[in-house]
Amino acid sequence: MRRFLLLYATERGQAKAIAEEISEKAVAYGFSADLHCISESHKYDLKTETAPLVVVVSTTGNGDLPDTARKFVKAIQDKTLPSDFFAHLWYGLLGLGDSEYTYFCNGGKIIDKRLQELGAQRFYDTGHADDCVGLELVVEPWINGLWAALAKHFLLSRGKEEMNGTLTMASDASRRTDPVTQELLHIESQVGLLSLDDSRRKDAEVLEQNAVNRGQSKTLTADFEPSLTRSIPPLSQASLSIPALPPEYLQVHLEESFGQEQSQAPVTSVDPIFHVPISKAVQLTMNDAIKTTLLIELDISKTDFSYQPGDAFNVICPNSDSEVQHLLQRLQLTDRREHCVVLNIKADTKKKGAALPQHIPEKCSLQFLLTWCLEIRAVPKKAFLRALVDHTGDGAEKRRLQELCSRQGAADYSRFVRDSRACLLDLLLAFPSCRPPLGLLLEHLPKLQPRPYSCASSSLFHPGKLHFIFNIVEFWSDTTVVALRKGVCTGWLATLVESVLQPNTHASRADGEKALAPEISISPRATNFFHLPNDPSVPIIMVGPGTGIAPFIGFLQHREKLQEHHPDGHFGAMWLFFGCRHKDRDYLFRDAPVGEEEAPAKYVQDSIQRHSKQVARVLLQENGHVYVCGDAKNMAKDVNDVLVEIISKEVGVEKLEAMKTLATLKEEKRYLQDIW
Repeated sequence: MRRFLLLYATERGQAKAIAEEISEKAVAYGFSADLHCISESHKYDLKTETAPLVVVVSTTGNGDLPDTARKFVKAIQDKTLPSDFFAHLWYGLLGLGDSEYTYFCNGGKIIDKRLQELGAQRFYDTGHADDCVGLELVVEPWINGLWAALAKHFLLSRGKEEMNGTLTMASDASRRTDPVTQELLHIESQVGLLSLDDSRRKDAEVLEQNAVNRGQSKTLTADFEPSLTRSIPPLSQASLSIPALPPEYLQVHLEESFGQEQSQAPVTSVDPIFHVPISKAVQLTMNDAIKTTLLIELDISKTDFSYQPGDAFNVICPNSDSEVQHLLQRLQLTDRREHCVVLNIKADTKKKGAALPQHIPEKCSLQFLLTWCLEIRAVPKKAFLRALVDHTGDGAEKRRLQELCSRQGAADYSRFVRDSRACLLDLLLAFPSCRPPLGLLLEHLPKLQPRPYSCASSSLFHPGKLHFIFNIVEFWSDTTVVALRKGVCTGWLATLVESVLQPNTHASRADGEKALAPEISISPRATNFFHLPNDPSVPIIMVGPGTGIAPFIGFLQHREKLQEHHPDGHFGAMWLFFGCRHKDRDYLFRDAPVGEEEAPAKYVQDSIQRHSKQVARVLLQENGHVYVCGDAKNMAKDVNDVLVEIISKEVGVEKLEAMKTLATLKEEKRYLQDIW
């Protein structure tokens, strides 16, 4: 069997899931995938690898490498490596990213570029999948095309080996008729036909689809709008190409517990976890503001947790208790919620390299598992939908799930599942005959991720304390019933501090009436780059509308204390561009040490434009830094565009040259973004 090396670099499990899908599908095409996380350098050696390499790389933050790829990239970026270090290596790379962020697919691009610099050659074009529009739009065709590219590579390699044993005087014409080349030409002509609906393996499934379709087409009409639960022609009458069924691999037993206490420190973590009390909570906005913004102060004085202004940290949060209870009811497991979950790998599983999920602790209760370990709000992937099909009894419901995971139903999947942020509970309510086993949920639901927040204070200004701010996220869900949902973490935090919440006033509680402080778990963030310049004389420009102002409050507090400690020191100017919708409702940090200027500007980029000469001087003449924090989708792009305009206008250069100047600032770490 033709072997290839398959590596993945993942942050939240997406790249791993895609790599596992490639590994599982490989067998059907006559290949064998040697699958490893890119961090497992003891299990593979690219210096001596002779098989083709396939890499799936995600991007985290605003273009950062996943933590799992940092060691690998550091090793290959060694400047002493010769330019032909990987000349023997052939590879194909799939990058995952989100085009709402400035450095789209940057994790994959970094590795791709360096492999090229070291002499590696592509046997297959690089793919860049965009989570903004749906990863599957690129991932699925990229995987489908991979098999032809691999087949072509192995045939060319075999052809070269055979040619090495022949006379070099053989003419091109004679070589064109050799069996290897004939087979290669045939494969190239069939590239577009190599896909999952291979007739040799899918005849039975296609026949089943057509039978279901014939029954459906008699009853379905075009006099209604499509929804999560129903389709209209042409999809409702189409023959479907659906993904292969992912092999089940987890065996789950629920055992009665006998008084074991499960700690509230929820999950496994590579970073240290600190349990800290909330010492203060303040509502920064008025009750009639469009968004409710809270400030929370954590008491870290009894821990060794430390931070710099600009750092971020993780809050470990649970799922909504009501959603967990609804899910237990729907799974008919309410009376077993305190039972211990015991996991084993199925003895007869066809999943290659099946392993127990690392984010599920041993002997935890079912209630704890659904509350602290699984992202039950996650949008189900198509592979999950495909798996649910086989546990759905009603024919119409089964057909609709098949449509939503099919290639023909891609638009409906995007509209009614991904864009609507449908979750597992939505699907189970929408398709009542779907009764998946618990093991299937554990195989497909990702790990419940901690939520990152920017530090909004300086430890010099607030010793032993850590501040952060957030909007309480609210959105309408209308997948099954119209309901107002709150963000997993922000909704939980808002409920947690309800009893100690102070209004947006200068008053604080008297010591005698201080409420009992609730406790939360936090952990440091591995990536720390959004820091003040080491030299305090360097001027800085800060751009942070709304809650994007958080790290800059820490910057201002820090510089203020440094100036107190060093009254004779030289400190650079600090420009802060911030904003709010309504000054009387959501003006955050009204009393912060900021020189205020009344400006009729609508957006922060308009304010920046009004001060274009000063901005250009700080960046281009005074070696200043610019920091942008907040919304990636609109604000960060608009700020980037206005900086290009300012440089172009003030320096008198073409737009392209101004863009190059801005790119240089980014490379020099003088233009930094913390956006989401």
